[in-house]
Parts: sequence; structure tokens; C-alpha cells
Amino acid sequence: MADVQNHVSPHTIDIDKVGVKNISYPIVVLDKFNGTQHTVACINMYVNLPHRHKGTHMSRFIEILSEYRRDISLKKIGPILEETRRRLHAQSAHIEMTFPYFIDKEAPVSKARGLMEYICTFTGALDADGRLDLVVGITVPITTLCPCSKEISQVGAHNQRGEVRVQVRYRKFFWIEDLIRLVEESASCEVYALLKRQDEKFVTEKAYSNPMFVEDVVREIAHRMSQNDNFTWYAVESENFESIHNHSAYAYIESK
Repeated sequence: MADVQNHVSPHTIDIDKVGVKNISYPIVVLDKFNGTQHTVACINMYVNLPHRHKGTHMSRFIEILSEYRRDISLKKIGPILEETRRRLHAQSAHIEMTFPYFIDKEAPVSKARGLMEYICTFTGALDADGRLDLVVGITVPITTLCPCSKEISQVGAHNQRGEVRVQVRYRKFFWIEDLIRLVEESASCEVYALLKRQDEKFVTEKAYSNPMFVEDVVREIAHRMSQNDNFTWYAVESENFESIHNHSAYAYIESK
């Protein structure tokens, strides 16, 4: 049977990334408090393609995932990329996993418990020299209260929910929960899944006593990240979904 993918392309142009996107697949991640956590990831997989080949073999990506289906985790990204590069005769291979991660979180006063969802990403790249690059990312909801609004108002101040996105390269293993905690401690107040009335009073007053611009949030997180020798690189972005403006406020810091 003809293998059209191996035909010669009429264009002498290399492709940096070609592959499959938006594959829903079960994975297992380490959980600081429960050992492991089962979740479902959206996975993208790519390889480079030299100009001498018309196409890549898309089915092989799925075959590789199927072979690792019972043990897809961060520690397996390296072997998955090595196998992908080998099976598709590529110089480089890439994988991106985005998945929800849940933490059983306690309300500050009532101690009522509820599951908080955080979006996490694992991104891996293996180059032609066998160098593996791993990046872990998290998205954390936060609350901020505007310092300017508090300063100029006799009563109250506007506040809003926001999102912080952090990406890191690292030397050794760390817990996702610890990175999430670092972010939550850097905002006016953290967000909870379940709040009773006494909890609402607490978070409202805490945010009011700790006003922060979006600039303050990224600077505080960057300061804390820079104090941790385990992180070799980081990028921090924060977006406030403004409650009184028809736009979002945004700030970004990347380590140099």
C-alpha cells in the first residue's frame, strides 16, 4: 500500500511542528495530600518535519499515547518524547498537556470544605541533541481590591476576581500545591469553593485590608519566585476582570 506521507514535498520548506491537537486522555498526577489524582488532559503532540517528506504519520502519536495510557505523568514526558521522536524519525518532539487539578480547600472561618479547580499545564520539548525542556504552568483564581478606589472613597472600594498564570522551569521536583499556595498568598485574598456568611465577612475584610493593583500581584509573586533556588526560570501574568470598567487590567513579568 502506498505511503503518501513519505512522498517528496514539492516545496523545500521544513516544518517546525506538525502533529495532533486536542486529544482528551486520562492521566495520573502526583497529589501532595492523597498520593495521586486521576484527571483528564487535553493533549497536543508534535514533531518537526524535514522538507523531503510530504507529511507525518498522525496515527503514530495516538499509538504512543495508547502504550502509555496507564502511566501518563510528568515523569513519563521524557520517555514519551523519546519514543515519539524515534517512531516518527524526527529530530525534535513536543508535547503539551492541559488538565484540571482539584484541591480540597477549607473555608477560613467555618472550615467548610469544597473542591477548588485549578488549570495546570505540562509542556515538554526534546531537541535533536537529546536536551529535554520541561515547563509546568498553573492558573489560579484570586481576588484583588483596588488601592486607588479605597484611597479616594469614603466608604468601600471596588474589588474583582482575577486569574494568575505562572510558568516555571525547575531543578528538582516540587508540589503543584505549594506553587498554588504561593500565588494565593500574593493576592488581596484567595478564592474559595464554599463560603458561609462568616467566611464571606472574613474574605471581604481581608481584601479590604490588603489592597493590591495587578502590578502589585505580579511583583509580589516574582519576588517570592526569585527567592526560591529551585526555579531556574519563571513567567508570571495576572489579569483582573474589572468590576467597574469595560476592560481587564493586565501585568506580566518574566525572569531574565
